[in-house]
Amino acid sequence: MNASIRQDERNTPALNGAEVLLRVLVEQGVEVIFGYPGGAVLPIYDALFKQDSIRHVLVRHEQAAVHAAEAYARSTGRVGVVLVTSGPGATNAVTGLVDALMDSIPVVCLSGQVPTALIGNDAFQEADTTGITRPATKHNYLVKRPSDLAPIVREAFEVARGGRPGPVLIDLPKDITVGKAPMPAPGQGRLHRLYNPRLDADRNALAQTIAAMKRAKRPLFYTGGGVINSGPQASAALRELARRTGFPVTSTLMGLGAFPTTDRQFLGMLGMHGSYEANLATHGCDLLIALGARFDDRVTGRVDAFSPDSFKVHADIDPSQINKIIRVDVALQGDVGRTIEALLAAWDGDGQDISEWWAQIEAWRALDSFGFEQDKKADAIIRPQYAVRRLYELASATGRDTFVTTEVGQHQMWAAQHFQFDKPNRWLTSGGLGTMGYGLPAAVGAQVANPDALVIDIAGEASTLMNIQELGTIAQYRLPVKLFILNNRYMGMVRQWQELLHGSRYSQSYSEALPDFVRLAEAFHGTGLRATCVGELDGVIERMLAHDGPVVADICVAQDENCYPMIPSGAPHNEMLLGPDAEANAAKVTQEGMMLV
Repeated sequence: MNASIRQDERNTPALNGAEVLLRVLVEQGVEVIFGYPGGAVLPIYDALFKQDSIRHVLVRHEQAAVHAAEAYARSTGRVGVVLVTSGPGATNAVTGLVDALMDSIPVVCLSGQVPTALIGNDAFQEADTTGITRPATKHNYLVKRPSDLAPIVREAFEVARGGRPGPVLIDLPKDITVGKAPMPAPGQGRLHRLYNPRLDADRNALAQTIAAMKRAKRPLFYTGGGVINSGPQASAALRELARRTGFPVTSTLMGLGAFPTTDRQFLGMLGMHGSYEANLATHGCDLLIALGARFDDRVTGRVDAFSPDSFKVHADIDPSQINKIIRVDVALQGDVGRTIEALLAAWDGDGQDISEWWAQIEAWRALDSFGFEQDKKADAIIRPQYAVRRLYELASATGRDTFVTTEVGQHQMWAAQHFQFDKPNRWLTSGGLGTMGYGLPAAVGAQVANPDALVIDIAGEASTLMNIQELGTIAQYRLPVKLFILNNRYMGMVRQWQELLHGSRYSQSYSEALPDFVRLAEAFHGTGLRATCVGELDGVIERMLAHDGPVVADICVAQDENCYPMIPSGAPHNEMLLGPDAEANAAKVTQEGMMLV
């Protein structure tokens, strides 16, 4: 089937609902679907078989399908598409949908449903998918009439990518996909819509922001994933705004790469495991401009002590996020990329001398809060920070475009601290939901979207096992994904919190009976490598990077290493733990702080 659809074919009565669905997907520019078949979606899979415009990637679990679609979307700026069957197929996808919702990722999930006449009768593999996913999606639909199918699918893509992006689910009863359905031209049969997000910030608010920028002596840009979601032009505008103002820049976990992390003006990530200079600057600034960030609790620490003396500006396209957690002085509601461009246009360079502020920042930076000492003897135990640092250095030396996915835990924080990102869309991690098992299927999506790129999943052994079955997907499609496991045999972040809060009582955080990851890789038709000491590390990384197929690298690291620096949950930014020696003198975590872990 040709990707183009002739005008005289649009209203042909010969199309069934599944065929109409695929034609609308082609119209929307869809090239890849991540999915798993089942009875309720067999008509769609039959239609997929009879066309060659859309590629289907068969995952091994529906949660993995959504994570793969998320990474496809994040690495390309396009909408990711998922296809799952009814009942357990749809419920398995819920974790991925919530992940996409919290991290503002545009995904359209197509779920099969029992025939309309059986809905509500506890039919085989029936679930109230729209009811279950209502809080898990930006919006969802149940298609009840064939004439609504094409308009709903078109609208779903608009909703998914418009305003603050997010996941949209379309529930498709089997009689809708089997029966005949019309194919109206785009714009015809349009459903009533009220969603019309504001894109341009208020002029008076922009003027107030510029005035605050001119009088600030200790300014700071605090950037988030919204800058990346706004598109490459937003990241470019941010870099230019920082260059012209000379202001320092910090970033959330989700915003890494929007501003070059190797740039002198970048202070590192802020928040619970952010840099000393970023957190002290956040606490001590007199102007905080939040760009596409949402003040989540891992960033703010103790809310009533967050950046206590600053004039606060918040730029966000989602009005519900403004003043939700932190009260601000100026609200810039609109697309953050257009907001940054408006600030650039209004900035004339006539601001305060901030050299004293930079001197203070450099004094904080000199502490080198991400620093560590690695014994370089060949038989020395590998510190996880060193493993990530060497991975970055050796991967950079290849000159290849590199995408990094992660699972969730200590390894995720070490990756954020020690791997550098100078371009947007190259850092793919689960931020808001913190989903263990995200990284491996995300690597599938990133590699499918960027077949010539180097894609590395920096993982922990516990998270890796959450979706280990996707090694089968990687093998089937010959994806040269590199799985880099920092193996300390613990659920590391859980263990770290058990040390801090629960008297080092390691309740169920040690992973016993781990598989042999080298042999497991071979069982999935890949290559397995292992490094057990410093002398083996570089060789394993170099072999992994040079191999043109999938690799699982089992990097055995120090089991008792903790992730620092660290703001204990519920503490302000100026009460950081810089290392294990600081724990004895640190203020105890409050009861409220324990609730936030």
